[in-house]
Formats: sequence, C-alpha cells, structure tokens
Amino acid sequence: MGGEFGGKIEKICGGLSAKFHLRNEQKMDCAGDKKILLFDGDCAFCNFCVRFLVRRDKNDIFRFAALGSDLGRKLTREHGIDGSEIDSMILIDPGRAYHTQSTAVLEITKHLSGFYPILHLFIYLPKRLRDGVYDFVAKKRYQWFGNAENCPLPTPDEQSKFLGRR
Repeated sequence: MGGEFGGKIEKICGGLSAKFHLRNEQKMDCAGDKKILLFDGDCAFCNFCVRFLVRRDKNDIFRFAALGSDLGRKLTREHGIDGSEIDSMILIDPGRAYHTQSTAVLEITKHLSGFYPILHLFIYLPKRLRDGVYDFVAKKRYQWFGNAENCPLPTPDEQSKFLGRR
C-alpha cells in the first residue's frame, strides 16, 4: 500500500501537506474544466477509492479534494450543497452540474479505463434503489473500513490531481 503513492505516509488525509497545497486564488484555475471529486478525507474506504480512481484516470479527467478542506467547503457553499447532509462523495462538473451518491459513482465510471464504463449501465436502475445501496455502504464504511489515520502521499506526477488542504 505504501508504494502506491511514492511510499511516504503522512497523518494528513483530507488533502496534502502544506508544501503541496495551492494558494486559494490558484485552486479553481488549477481544476480548469476537470471534474472535481469531493470525498470524505477521514474515511479509509473513501481514500482507497480515490487511490483507485487516480490509477484509472488515464485521460486526466478528475481532480480531488476533501469535503472538509477549505476548498471542499467553498465548493459545497458555491453549489448550494448542504455539507451536513452529504458526507461521503460529491462529483462536480464545473459549469454544468454536480452529482451525489450513486449518480456520482456511476458518472465517474464512464471515464475510467478498463471495463469500468460498462458499470454506468446501472444508471438505468431506479435512483431510489441505487441510492439505498449507496447509503447502506456509506453508513457502514467507518465500521467496516475504519478511519484513515495514515494516508500515502501522491507521487510528484499525481500531486496535480489533488486540490486544497485541511
């Protein structure tokens, strides 16, 4: 696990350490037209999923920020999202829309390498059913996977994919 992001481990999971963070005025310019995934930086499962996505984002579609980071809070406010209601994942498509819960997951699968885009077909299932499964996993994620106490830092090549900091 440590080798996935250069082998360094740090206690900061919701973003990057100060030496990697971008100044506030640069953060949004950095994302450009990239889709921004806001995730629960304290959740071990969420951090695993982000590492999984970074490895499969071959077309450089995504940028990542923790919901609890300054940028995460700013983006949720700007989009009128109640951060107290959503605590696991939000996909923001700048200038277009944002997606939450199962829709966010399925929108992400469209852009991954490998067979993962086929999973987008689940979008045709009723949203209530999809979100029910999503909510069940989201409620159990800390029980099943725990907190992210130590997170691998991204390699220098991957650092540009991460925005903001705690």
